[in-house]
Amino acid sequence: MQASVKWAGDQTFIGRSDSGHNVVFDANKEGSAAPSPMEMVLMAAGACSSVDVVSILQKARQQVTDCEVILTAERVETIPRVFSKIHLHFVVTGFDVSEKHVEKAVNLSAEKYCSVSIMLSQSVEVTHSFSVKQSEVQPAAE
Repeated sequence: MQASVKWAGDQTFIGRSDSGHNVVFDANKEGSAAPSPMEMVLMAAGACSSVDVVSILQKARQQVTDCEVILTAERVETIPRVFSKIHLHFVVTGFDVSEKHVEKAVNLSAEKYCSVSIMLSQSVEVTHSFSVKQSEVQPAAE
C-alpha cells in the first residue's frame, strides 16, 4: 500500500491514496477547512470498526437500519500530543436487533478484525461500548 500527501498551502494538505481517492487535511487551529491528521486517525478507527460491526450484524441476519459510532479521545498534554485513550460507543438501530449479536460484533471488531483500532491499542487504551435502539420504521419485506 502506498499513498502521498502534498502541501496545498498554509497548513492544508491533500492526501491521495493508492486507490486514487483524495482527502483534505487541515492543521489550522481556527478556520480550518478539513479535519486535522489526528481527527482523521480517530475517524479512521471508527470507520474501520463500523464496517466490521455492520458486516457482522448483516451476516447474522440482524435487521440493522443505522449504525453510528461516537468517538471520544484524550490526548497527552506534552509533545508529541498522542492519544492516551480512545472510546468507541456504537449506537445500533434496527428492528428486533439482538443485544447479544451487537455485543459479539463489537467484540469481534475490537479483538480480531479492525486493523486500525487494534494497531492503536498497542500504545493507546482503546475501549468499546454499545447501545441498541429500536427502529421506528419496519424494514420492507424481502
